[in-house]
Amino acid sequence: MDENYHVISTLVEDRPGVLQKVAGLFNRRGFNIDSITVGQSEVEGLSRMVITVHADEKGLEQVTKQLNKLVDVIKIKDITKNAVKKELCLIKVNIPNAKARAEIIQYTNIFKAKIVDVTDQTLLIELTGDKKKINAFISLVEGYGIRKIARTGLTAMARGL
Repeated sequence: MDENYHVISTLVEDRPGVLQKVAGLFNRRGFNIDSITVGQSEVEGLSRMVITVHADEKGLEQVTKQLNKLVDVIKIKDITKNAVKKELCLIKVNIPNAKARAEIIQYTNIFKAKIVDVTDQTLLIELTGDKKKINAFISLVEGYGIRKIARTGLTAMARGL
């Protein structure tokens, strides 16, 4: 894994504008956020942000110090090395014929994905996993024609206590 790739878990106040403040700090330091997911946490009134970013240690340390100064930020943790990391992807794939349908269904089963919608012309597939798994699945089905892809970006949680 890239040594400059980091997964940051941040507990923040659940208020308007917090996402913008956090993203703005990364932006001002010249870091592009690869993905950011935000949702309710286990604590009422707090949300958890999972941010993936490429940054050197010095730059990440500076951003972390500035984030800690924000009133809305409660806790920051780099969970790059010890976390369960997942992404959700919805893929709408063309079905040109019955043989293609059977092949796509077989790939779906192998990758432990779910078919969540079926029409005469398409299958809508839900897949969760790491980036590598999702990219591999997309590579397998792109020959049939992909109509749409929606990816959530990475979400993660530290292992253990």
